[in-house]
Amino acid sequence: MTANPGRHASLLGLSVAIVAGLGLAAGGGVAPASAAGLDWGVCDPAVKPLPGQQCATLSVPLDYADPDGRQIRLAVSRIASTRPDARRGTLMVIPGGPGSSGVQRLGQKGAALGRETDGAYDLVAFDPRGVGGSAKAGCGLAEADRWMVTLRSWPGADGSIDENVARSKRTAEACARNGGAMLRGLTTANQVRDLERLRLALGERRLSAWSVSYGTYVAAAYAQKFPERTDRWVLDSSNDPDPRRVARGWLEGMAQGAEDRFPDFAAWASHPDRGDTGLRLAQRPEDVRPLVLGLAARLDREPRPTGTSGVDLTGTMLLQALQQALYSDASFPAFGRLVAAALDPKGTPELPPELTGALPDDAAAITMGVICNDVDWPRQSVRTYERAVAADRVRHPLTAGMTVNVTPCAYWKGGAVEKPVRITDRGPSNILMIQNLRDPSTPYSKGMAMRRALGDRARLVSVDHGGHGVYLGNGNACGDRAVTRFLTEGVRPDGDVLCR
Repeated sequence: MTANPGRHASLLGLSVAIVAGLGLAAGGGVAPASAAGLDWGVCDPAVKPLPGQQCATLSVPLDYADPDGRQIRLAVSRIASTRPDARRGTLMVIPGGPGSSGVQRLGQKGAALGRETDGAYDLVAFDPRGVGGSAKAGCGLAEADRWMVTLRSWPGADGSIDENVARSKRTAEACARNGGAMLRGLTTANQVRDLERLRLALGERRLSAWSVSYGTYVAAAYAQKFPERTDRWVLDSSNDPDPRRVARGWLEGMAQGAEDRFPDFAAWASHPDRGDTGLRLAQRPEDVRPLVLGLAARLDREPRPTGTSGVDLTGTMLLQALQQALYSDASFPAFGRLVAAALDPKGTPELPPELTGALPDDAAAITMGVICNDVDWPRQSVRTYERAVAADRVRHPLTAGMTVNVTPCAYWKGGAVEKPVRITDRGPSNILMIQNLRDPSTPYSKGMAMRRALGDRARLVSVDHGGHGVYLGNGNACGDRAVTRFLTEGVRPDGDVLCR
């Protein structure tokens, strides 16, 4: 590691206040407070729980402006510390998305996280409203409007956005007609309030957190609104938190993210080691990009049948598959096989499962609901979008204008639900950021915007690696060690550092 030049009154609430008033310091041997309101039990097998993982439900207001009104239920899960003498509190696992399940992520990462933190925490996560086992919303969208490649607003093969405009209007109208209060309740601000309600239900004075991707924005917003309730706070793979660029700017950033990351795939796909597997797509790294882009153009002219009945491989499908593959080195072989099969006149390309059918209506609703409810999107003319797409297709052909194209948010009824939070440098200096240098979804330059916003509240560990998600994700011992030491010992680097 080297220096980088670079709310509610209740008996429970009262009990928490009493605990706080006693001045019990966070540290070794802290026993868990009474978890009033949470009845822990066996998890649904569909969750694929780890041994010892428990599940419960938490009741929260649909609308916090009417706290005694309609209540909804959120799915919560924990893996309790088995070392009471070592336990210092609760570590929240905050997932990305919008639309990812915290309960599932706990099941995926809980074992490794438990080993790293060695009983220091109860590990807790919840499914945000709209997700997984929590209360759902829906828009009643037609199947054709729920495919990933249509939700992502990829332009036509010729750059036309007419179909995107029509679909965006149709989707926004359906969500306004069918979504109701549940859909409008899907916001980052409500996820922050739900997290605070969960803290109260757990009986914890303060929480620690490991947040990832969009979850870092949730975590930063919580730390801004409830700074005195944060203990050790980790932001893994952050994006620009500026209210002027939230959501829309995140989408735009994916174009640069793909450019930053693609050379890693190009090096992999041209390495001599790929020769014996049939996945060496080119002799030199610089030849992989034109090969993939040329194949995408050819597939837009002449789509190829795939091994999935009724689904053809188009250029748009290929580029969407590429975008997904760039998230992890472990996805490179599957994308390499897709390209190799598409290049072979006798090959049968196999699409990744996410591209072989429509998303469930509730998944589509959460995917759009949060980003469209959080901020007001500009009401631009179609011509303005056309110009932006045309320019971006030249500048960033790997994303082909998708990242600046029109979305349902441009026609969203009612606009932003409330004013977005501004992340500032005011608050305790207890945040550790970690960021890959070559992230296709939350590019390093956007992560640096979060770093600047937090100022001296944070330290940044940059990792010379590609992919999305760092801690316990890409095998970088230096980065993992920095986060583990912070969570277990409370030690951060004196300044920002680079893990080479």
